[in-house]
Order: sequence, then structure tokens, then C-alpha cells
Amino acid sequence: MSLTRQAKVLSDGQVRAMLSYVDSKPTADRDRVMIQLSTRLGLRAKEIASARWSMLTDAEGALGDMLALPNTASKGRHGGRELPLPRELRAALARLYGSGKPAGECLILNTRDQALGANGVAVWFGRLYKALGFEGCSSHSGRRSAITAWARGITAAGGSLRDVQHLAGHASLDMTSRYVERSPDAIRRLLGAV
Repeated sequence: MSLTRQAKVLSDGQVRAMLSYVDSKPTADRDRVMIQLSTRLGLRAKEIASARWSMLTDAEGALGDMLALPNTASKGRHGGRELPLPRELRAALARLYGSGKPAGECLILNTRDQALGANGVAVWFGRLYKALGFEGCSSHSGRRSAITAWARGITAAGGSLRDVQHLAGHASLDMTSRYVERSPDAIRRLLGAV
């Protein structure tokens, strides 16, 4: 996979700009959830489109603290995984859930209350990036950003790249490594060259 063909990694400032941009939209609750599913949980467009309330709620319909993504909602036969929900994503989901969408329905709906498919999710992100002037970004930018952030922070959390591989739903560590953006500044700091 050529580095020039990969979606660009988003900065924290760009993610904040995305969230701020959608705040005034009538679909702000849904849009915040889509952005955070991409940038915080590293979900693919297909996984965002496949998300159901039943993957987030318990048997009584209460919003839980995990996303249970089955293999069928992911890529490949073993891409399913359970992902803990970051606090800000859980709050965004609670706002969206509170808007009256019953458990079992698709999480991400268009403005006509129809399920938004994987292509629709990819197009939505493309339009968002274009509106914000983010060059070289695609629906995979949030995923690359999340995986890069996980790789940079996993050892401080007591984990390893195998944990990042699991979070990403990759079959191999080699695939995970392709997503991680290199940091020349970190390399200089590590080797004491700063």
C-alpha cells in the first residue's frame, strides 16, 4: 500500500473543527456520533453504516458502555470486536438515543429516517472534508487517526501493538502497522536528537 494513496491522518484541531462545523446542523446529534465512531473508535464506513442500537444497549434497552460489533458488521470473517465507548462518544450516543430511536434500529439514518449505507457514509465524510478544506482526507481518515493515536498511547496504558490490532479488527499486525502514521518528532525525542 503506497503512502501517497492513504487517507490523511487528522489532527486533534481538525477533529474539533469537524465537531464544531456540525454543531449548527439539524442532524448535529447524528453527525457528532458519526465523527466520533470514525475518529475515536476507528470504525470503517461499513461498520458505521452497520451499527445498530442493539449493539449498544442491554436486554432492557439501556445504553451500555461497549459497542459489540459482530463479524457481519465488519470486514472479513474475524473483524468483529467489542469496543469500550469513550465518555464523549457515550454522551453523544445518549443524546441521539434520547431523540426517540428505539433499540434494534439502524444507528445512522439519513434525513428521511432511512438507513445510511456504507457509500452514503463515505460520501458524507467526503462532503464534510471538502466543506472544511481538508485535502487528501476520506472516510478512512478518522480510522487512520484513531489507529495512530492508539499505537502512540498503548504502551503508556500497559498494552502492546497486539491490542491495537484487536481494536482495529485487523487479521494481522502487518495490516495494523500500515495504518500507523510515523512521527519524525517522536523519533528525534526517542533518540535524544532534539
